[in-house]
Amino acid sequence: MRRPAFRARAPLGVAGLVGVPVYFAALLASSLALDRPHVVHGQEFPSTGGTEARIWLAALIAPGILVAAGLVGAFLGRLGAYLPAVAGIVVCLLLPGISQPWVARHTARFPLGVDFVPDSDPSNVVSRGDWERSAQVTIVSITHWTLGLAIGVLAVGLLLELRRRRNREPLPEAPPAGLETGGAPPLVGP
Repeated sequence: MRRPAFRARAPLGVAGLVGVPVYFAALLASSLALDRPHVVHGQEFPSTGGTEARIWLAALIAPGILVAAGLVGAFLGRLGAYLPAVAGIVVCLLLPGISQPWVARHTARFPLGVDFVPDSDPSNVVSRGDWERSAQVTIVSITHWTLGLAIGVLAVGLLLELRRRRNREPLPEAPPAGLETGGAPPLVGP
């Protein structure tokens, strides 16, 4: 049994191009969703390694969706490059809204702030809730730039498709009768 071959590689390239910034936005979002301080005898410490691993693995979900769209698009041929770009647009539109409620929950889980120093302490570097608000603003910024990138990929793809259809060469005419041998004189019998 022969396995089906990719008809185009461009969809995987588009998935990678759009997937990298989406990964970083998803990493911030998963940190807002899953990060918890490690509490020992009532004192807070940074997250454990297991929590960090879950955050990094959860961040792979959004780019994984794009790579899956790229794999499906690779079997669709030339027009398959649009699939991961559209999937990237959908992810970029959904991610900021999904992560917004996580800001308040993350702030509640870190009552001293992410630097574990009370706001009243003079050595406080990051006040409570500052990191969370900055993370949400960064998620919005990354997704807006990535939205522009995905729309740009769609626009370039459509322009190339229009160019390809407009510049289609007419079918060549049949060669003249005397050129069957490529212009060389025909062999005449012995």
